[in-house]
Amino acid sequence: MKRLIWPTARFTAAVGTVCMAITGVIATQAPATAAVACRVSYDITNQWPGGFGANVTIENLGDAVNGWRLTWTYGAGQQITQLWNGAVSQSGANVTVTDAGYNAAIGSGGSTAFGFNGSWNGSNPIPTAFSLNGTVCDGTHSSPSPSAGPSRSATPSPSASPSASPSSSPRPSPSASPTGVPAGAKQMEDLDRGLISVRSGSGNLVSWRLLGTESRDTSFTVYRGPTRIATVTDSTNYLDSGAAADASYTVRPVDGGTEGPASPASLRFADGYLDVPISPPGSSYSANDASVGDLDGDGRLDLVLKWDPANAKDNSQSGVTDPVYIDGITLSGTRLWRVNLGRNIRAGAHYTQFQVYDYDGDGAAEVAMKTADGTVDGTGKVIGNAGADYRNSDGYVLSGPEYLTMFNGRTGAAMSTVNYDPPRGTVSSWGDSYGNRVDRFLAATAYLDGQRPSLIMSRGYYTRTVIAAWDFRNGSLVERWKFDSNSSTAYAGQGNHNLSIADVDADGKDEIVFGSMAINDNGQPLWNTRNGHGDAMHVGDLDPSRPGLEEFKVDEDSSKPGSWFADARTGQVLWSTASGGDNGRGVSADIWAGSPGAESWSARDGSLRSPSGATLGRKPGSMNFLAWWDGDPVRELLDGTHIDKYGTGGDTRLLTGSNVHSNNGTKSTPSLSGDILGDWREEVVWPTTDNRALRIYSTPVRTTVKIHTLLHDPQYRVALAWQNTAYNQPPHPSFFIGNSMPTPPQPKVYLR
Repeated sequence: MKRLIWPTARFTAAVGTVCMAITGVIATQAPATAAVACRVSYDITNQWPGGFGANVTIENLGDAVNGWRLTWTYGAGQQITQLWNGAVSQSGANVTVTDAGYNAAIGSGGSTAFGFNGSWNGSNPIPTAFSLNGTVCDGTHSSPSPSAGPSRSATPSPSASPSASPSSSPRPSPSASPTGVPAGAKQMEDLDRGLISVRSGSGNLVSWRLLGTESRDTSFTVYRGPTRIATVTDSTNYLDSGAAADASYTVRPVDGGTEGPASPASLRFADGYLDVPISPPGSSYSANDASVGDLDGDGRLDLVLKWDPANAKDNSQSGVTDPVYIDGITLSGTRLWRVNLGRNIRAGAHYTQFQVYDYDGDGAAEVAMKTADGTVDGTGKVIGNAGADYRNSDGYVLSGPEYLTMFNGRTGAAMSTVNYDPPRGTVSSWGDSYGNRVDRFLAATAYLDGQRPSLIMSRGYYTRTVIAAWDFRNGSLVERWKFDSNSSTAYAGQGNHNLSIADVDADGKDEIVFGSMAINDNGQPLWNTRNGHGDAMHVGDLDPSRPGLEEFKVDEDSSKPGSWFADARTGQVLWSTASGGDNGRGVSADIWAGSPGAESWSARDGSLRSPSGATLGRKPGSMNFLAWWDGDPVRELLDGTHIDKYGTGGDTRLLTGSNVHSNNGTKSTPSLSGDILGDWREEVVWPTTDNRALRIYSTPVRTTVKIHTLLHDPQYRVALAWQNTAYNQPPHPSFFIGNSMPTPPQPKVYLR
């Protein structure tokens, strides 16, 4: 990818001449009193013989504008053939792009973007000068001449506070980024060692975190009680043979021969698992999806659990449901709070996607979810009208206000409640009139500014799709941007029952991979395969022989490929399989050391496939979830309540959960799976069959593979946050873990 970020100091003199020639014939839209300053980044996203694609981002460094015009000159005869999110005119080498109306306003410090396809012949140099509303984008404030012409008047932003909310919040400007943060570093949780001891034969496997801010060369001393029993340099685990099951351990980092502070005492997995007590809200309730976050700021992760009633419904099914409950629980089983979502939030896999993350950077996680009149927060306070009942005779909730609430992780108190955006509007505009597709929600967390996390909430994916990004700063939810496929019609109908978050263009900021399309960090379209809707997808470094990340996805449209493998930066499909109808399952991960990179397989394809799409023979006996479990870096198969290891002749059972159940019907998913304790390998959380405990399993197998905790890899960490969304999918880090893997990169993070 070629890229220019303007300004660059060495071009300053030349730019003034070029832009004067362009702006002399263009009337600007900025008022004479406005201070205009800007920076432009021009990215060539893909290129082919005779053609190319590009993305242009305008950063407004001056006063707010409401109406923009960007101009530049091509140096080699390039021609724009198709442009979105703007209107283009081109006269010879001179290009003018104006706003599309809905994106006319750019606040001070804000940005907007547009993309286009173009043609080239012989060479495709990047333009060296840009002007916004007649002012050179040189990164300094200036005022256009009085003859520049009038601007369209700015329209005040409407209040986002719901009229029925008892404690509505204003919309302040986002707070400034924290000072003293290393360039390019992302905010992460300041966690303890996550130290555990897992019974392994006649001994204990002691396992702990290597934090993202520590050198990979850090060694550790291991203590059983007051006695130092080992120094470990090659890993972050130690097998204490012959030790009692109830032994207590601590570890200390060693840097330059000096021991650091002791960790908190280990959590004991004396039977190979840890039971976290839970209490159902009623006899008909089952423990469902879970997430993790440091709710109370003590450095130890806590659990957030969704309780589903027995009469929960898929959106396609009519019927009244009982309320959904959300609990905040410590690993010792203390319930911090319980939220009752109330009668106006329907129970089912597609209605409540909850996000757990430290959005405001205060060191403790918040919990965000869609709410309604009658929702009761963790302190007993009602949101909106406690007596409202908007359920129709079929049990659907198709009228009444909808809210988005950010809850305090320590207390469950509703801290900020705003109108849910996108609103339902006309029910039939989402694909049907009875209430199925209007209430298809997804949620995620993403580092849209490259440093601090934002909340992503969406509605719709079969037809219309709307995605909104929110910041939680200074106690208030503030909308950052909104994408609507009604303004980019080619992007309608491309979503999955899940999504992924990743920095696909390597600019330090996250994109939303939304099934068959991707949305850039600024809310603008990035790419679109037009392969439509599907049930499963995976985004990661699936082919380490190629630069960047890849996506593997299955489709359910018989007119589209059954599965496909694409470059996550551009959406270029690298290989695909024939359609076999509704291909409902698909997985991609390095599960076999006999082939480099990730293997991919799906329900409608008879073969296991390499990163190039070549057939590799027998596919695994399951195609659901994944877990790093044994001592090598090749990943294992998680399905139902068991873990298997793939082999060319058959799968080998490694673990069968005891007296536990999986969730979500035929999806057979755990409440949660991921690296939440111990070293970099993954735990699995299943509810017990009586729904009285969350049973956490962790590997009893020693490894010499040393990797920083995956909780400090931003892509993996946000994947744990979105894992509960609709049709749950396993997390993938931003780098390759597998056979013959290179040394993983040091995480670029700072701790809060």
